[in-house]
Amino acid sequence: MTRLTGYPMRWLVTVCFAVGACTAQSQSSASPSFDVASVRPNNSSKDGRSHIYSSSNSGNFRAINVPIKALLLQAYALPETQVLGVPSNVGSGMFDIEAKVTPEFDEQLKLLNEEERKTQKRQMLQALLADRFYLVCHKETRQLPIYALVTAQGGVKLAPSKSNGLLINSSYGKLSAQGLTSEGLARELAKIVGRPVVDEIKATGRFDITLLWTPDEGPRSNAVPSADPPPSIYTAVQEQLGVKLEPRKGPVEVLVVDRLDLPTEN
Repeated sequence: MTRLTGYPMRWLVTVCFAVGACTAQSQSSASPSFDVASVRPNNSSKDGRSHIYSSSNSGNFRAINVPIKALLLQAYALPETQVLGVPSNVGSGMFDIEAKVTPEFDEQLKLLNEEERKTQKRQMLQALLADRFYLVCHKETRQLPIYALVTAQGGVKLAPSKSNGLLINSSYGKLSAQGLTSEGLARELAKIVGRPVVDEIKATGRFDITLLWTPDEGPRSNAVPSADPPPSIYTAVQEQLGVKLEPRKGPVEVLVVDRLDLPTEN
């Protein structure tokens, strides 16, 4: 189980995987789908914790007290700012989902590599949204706010990697990575700032980084108060990595929801 980044902290989503076709019409008959699925409104509390559970080697999917937009972000692997047009009557609701596959499907899933498994599980969630929430959507490109990752004054401070592989650990206010490229850094920063980040450093090689910052939501409520808390993410990347997030506008692929209804009865 991994922690999902790039979502508003109020959702506190704990993860699965999530690419594929956009509209219900484009789901082919050969696309993978869940064997059985239960979808129910959750009326407990919008302030309660939301969770999405999934194992890397299982096709089963479970969501508790989750807003529909979180499911869309999960299914299409996009940040919140790139999913548009969710109707308020559906978007304000919270849902519980229990979806299962057959044991035979799980065995087939284990034969795939990690990226293939992710793709199949995203397609399955897309199919569920189309079937139970009547999702119809399309993708288009719009000019939206983005960030360019550029060299800060004083130059880049990225340490050459001592690792042969790639390891990324992300938690609240901390990002550590081994074997990360500058393009990979841009992707990780996009999850943090909730906006596309374009790598304009294009540094060669791989790097080891540790980045500490204070999120916009402030320190965790149970955190020990610090006399010298880390700076904002924008200051932190300049001081600690020698790079800068420069605001711009640029072409961004977005998911536009054409239809999305309350779920059908089980």
